Amino acid sequence: MLKPVKNPPNPFESTYREFLEEAPQAELKFYEEQAKSILSKNESPDLSFRWSLNPYRGCYHGCAYCYARPSHEYLGFGSGTDFETKIVIKKNAPELLKKAFLSPRWKGELIVFSGNTDCYQPAEAAYRLTQRCLETCLEFRNPVGIITKSFLILRDKELIARLAQESCARVFVSIPFFDEKEARAIEPQAASVSRRLEVIQKLSELGVPVGVSVAPIIPGFNDDDIPQILKAARERGATTAFYTLLRLAGNVKNVFFERIKERFPMRYEKILHRIQDSHGGKIYDPRFFKRHEGQGTYWKVIENLFELYVKKLGFNQEKQKPSVSAFRIPSPQPELPLTL
Repeated sequence: MLKPVKNPPNPFESTYREFLEEAPQAELKFYEEQAKSILSKNESPDLSFRWSLNPYRGCYHGCAYCYARPSHEYLGFGSGTDFETKIVIKKNAPELLKKAFLSPRWKGELIVFSGNTDCYQPAEAAYRLTQRCLETCLEFRNPVGIITKSFLILRDKELIARLAQESCARVFVSIPFFDEKEARAIEPQAASVSRRLEVIQKLSELGVPVGVSVAPIIPGFNDDDIPQILKAARERGATTAFYTLLRLAGNVKNVFFERIKERFPMRYEKILHRIQDSHGGKIYDPRFFKRHEGQGTYWKVIENLFELYVKKLGFNQEKQKPSVSAFRIPSPQPELPLTL
């Protein structure tokens, strides 16, 4: 369904347009580009991975809380409707990945797919860039981690299972809400909660290590869902679980609070106050090691609730580190003689 264009002012633009009448309908558009590189090096000391791969910029899932929204402003787009309807396709992603693997400097480090936007968003059904990149990882036996909300990942379940067997592959399915209606209001184009749970079950049945990401936790909104999410994920084979606190950097806060006011007006004040309580009176603390951590009595209750059910359900028992020893440059295939 098309939605009115709603973008907060872009801080990287000197001017912006304000519609005096009803906003025009937003049209889904794809922009193809020949990217210069495909691996993004993480310089943030509070993240556990060094390299990420994102074949797409922007995300059709349209999650109101997505921390990647401001990155669309670097392209001259808005972080609101533009982020959801103007999708940039890095068409040469698989070729760039293979080039990176052939470099003498590459030693086979873990690559996280979807460090920014979902690598299995609907555009992937046609472009198959994630699939081809995973095939390259399998060819070189490079370890991968995948984070997604999409049911489309099951198209590649056998490929991911082979990666898990021959190198190292782990999938995290993001499930911040247990209530389907609340999830649809905040994550309008993402897969249903039931389908995400099915992803966990199908992949775990193939021997793929699967975890559940209860992220983001929105104080005063979805923290009550934690026990149900963890229980349902564990029953379907998830073995690891983690959470992150809501991050409302830049214009994300405008998009998020507009959605809350529109869909949950009676809960707006409670959610706002709980978020502020968890950030020491602020909406967001951008400092490293602080942006993911809450504070205060209410947040402590959330932490204790999560840890209680993680322990009770038997999550996070195994300590698996990505294997780099399996990485290798594949031998060139010999040319077959021509036959007449």
